[in-house]
Amino acid sequence: MPVPWFLLSLALGRSPVVLSLERLVGSQDATHCSPGLSCHLWDSDILCLPGDIVPAPGPVLAPTHLQTELVLRCQKETDCDLCLRVAVHLAVHGHWEEPEDEEKFGGAADSGVEEPRNASLQAQVVLSFQAYPTARCVLLEVQVPAALVQFGQSVGSVVYDCFEAALGSEVRIWSYTQPRYEKELNHTQQLPDCRGLEVRNSIPSCWALPWLNVSADGDNVHLVLNVSEEQHFGLSLYWNQVQGPPKPRWHKNLTGPQIITLNHTDLVPCLCIQVWPLEPDSVRTNICPFREDPRAHRNLWQAARLRLLTLQSWLLDAPCWLPAEAALCWRAPGGDPCQPLVPPLSWENVTVDVNSSEKLQLQECLWADSLGPLKDDVLLLETRGPQDNRSLCALEPSGCTSLPSKASTRAARLGEYLLQDLQSGQCLQLWDDDLGALWACPMDKYIHKRWALVWLACLLFAAALSLILLLKKDHAKAAARGRAALLLYSADDSGFERLVGALASALCQLPLRVAVDLWSRRELSAQGPVAWFHAQRRQTLQEGGVVVLLFSPGAVALCSEWLQDGVSGPGAHGPHDAFRASLSCVLPDFLQGRAPGSYVGACFDRLLHPDAVPALFRTVPVFTLPSQLPDFLGALQQPRAPRSGRLLERAEQVSRALQPALDSYFHPPGTPAPGRGVGPGAGDGT
Repeated sequence: MPVPWFLLSLALGRSPVVLSLERLVGSQDATHCSPGLSCHLWDSDILCLPGDIVPAPGPVLAPTHLQTELVLRCQKETDCDLCLRVAVHLAVHGHWEEPEDEEKFGGAADSGVEEPRNASLQAQVVLSFQAYPTARCVLLEVQVPAALVQFGQSVGSVVYDCFEAALGSEVRIWSYTQPRYEKELNHTQQLPDCRGLEVRNSIPSCWALPWLNVSADGDNVHLVLNVSEEQHFGLSLYWNQVQGPPKPRWHKNLTGPQIITLNHTDLVPCLCIQVWPLEPDSVRTNICPFREDPRAHRNLWQAARLRLLTLQSWLLDAPCWLPAEAALCWRAPGGDPCQPLVPPLSWENVTVDVNSSEKLQLQECLWADSLGPLKDDVLLLETRGPQDNRSLCALEPSGCTSLPSKASTRAARLGEYLLQDLQSGQCLQLWDDDLGALWACPMDKYIHKRWALVWLACLLFAAALSLILLLKKDHAKAAARGRAALLLYSADDSGFERLVGALASALCQLPLRVAVDLWSRRELSAQGPVAWFHAQRRQTLQEGGVVVLLFSPGAVALCSEWLQDGVSGPGAHGPHDAFRASLSCVLPDFLQGRAPGSYVGACFDRLLHPDAVPALFRTVPVFTLPSQLPDFLGALQQPRAPRSGRLLERAEQVSRALQPALDSYFHPPGTPAPGRGVGPGAGDGT
């Protein structure tokens, strides 16, 4: 049996209020006032024009407080509408002027001012109502006898019966006098829907609403609708949005009774339920019962993704609005945690840290796909001040070292060279805005210069050894460095390029030296795709490496084109398309039988079946990823290297690193994964 979780009396809400309402008979508006006052309601509505505030000519009546009450206006016992009664409390404001000042007002004095110190007061009180799509203004005339006129004191109230509005609507009320001597009063009243009315049987629009319960059973959530078999109703699940229209998730027209099952992984705080009877002009009830559910908040952060759009903008994808604080930080190789930038850059547009409720919820390196594996680069932070003043410092674990500097840190010792590299364009710009910029400058060449003498001594010592020992040493060194792997792919789209970048980054964590055009765009642009590929292929094969052909629908189409025509077709291609350029020398290796042992093929599960790869390329092993990762990694090892017992462990490591990119490619944020639709028969809803 399901365990009750929330009991929601029609249109789930927090502690529905049960009201017992007074009934008014008839359709005419009316007014009445406190004892001693006289009041009158104008027969027709007036224009809602409050006008400007004018000085009071003496004592005047002014609204001081608005009080509302819900009533029922009934034509019959069971034919009623919800109505809003408004009481306007009045007081005397201002004071009597001295007799000599009286002439100053003359005929301009308000008609409510008769004889000084011994006169009754009159006022025209306006009540203005707005409740989408209705708006109206009514005029109440009030007269207060002189005996009740006491300066600064309340004289009573005038009551208006009543303003009709829709169930569940928001009514805004203003009150002021004509002419207007003071700022108008305002009040907002949220009307209940059928769940809060004890007399719902008297309101026809409430008769057909179903009874809805939400209960939990283990990891599942049940929506239980206890209605008769003849009752037809609509049920919709949607993501409520702070900005923009709701995002529908699931909708069905059903006949009661029904039990709808939701998986706990589908819960997010903005998941709401709308239910209504399938009748003309029926009342639709909306509820959002998961706003405070801890599981819903965990699911929301698990679904959130950071995406770098350009060098100056980023996007946090999430099903619901997230109150979070973003900050840009940096991390040294092997360093933890991520350290804040000092001084900081503007954080409105880029981040790697996202915090909510003082807890780190999300951390991503937005430039990982474009930069490749983590390198021992130096981050230069440029800050810009007034009058084009700028300063540079190098980020280090000890802080940001100004350049140039006489400090003893590594960046300070190399400061002159770093500034030269920055001016010559050898540093990569990661970020740029009005406050400053962030640059990544390579350090490997300076490390090589520093150790040049050490390497020379090692080479002289190695030359003294015998040829056999030298060959063994070279073989051991190659094994330690790992086998070279050249990764070729067709740039079908930006999403597939990110997937390739993730695979290459994961393979770099193994004893493999991976080359891919994504990480060599500068050399690729300078040399051209054909020259760049030929140089990489020759170097890889000379070192005993392997060329990996990563097949996709676009790659298969290009291969078929070459096999059919012998030349590349005229289709548009970008300047970085190395795969198209590579076919000119890849195909001869396969046609002349030189490919086995030097080439392997691969494709991603659910994107391409191995049988779709042209038969010529299936003369070498073709693996599907990630299902055949162990065999794929085994094929990338040195030809004579023994099978390592850690192969399965490494395959699991690569699979974990690849999985987020696969999820993002096959199930972009904001779309449900197959088999995880909301409710029964997800995807079949209308």
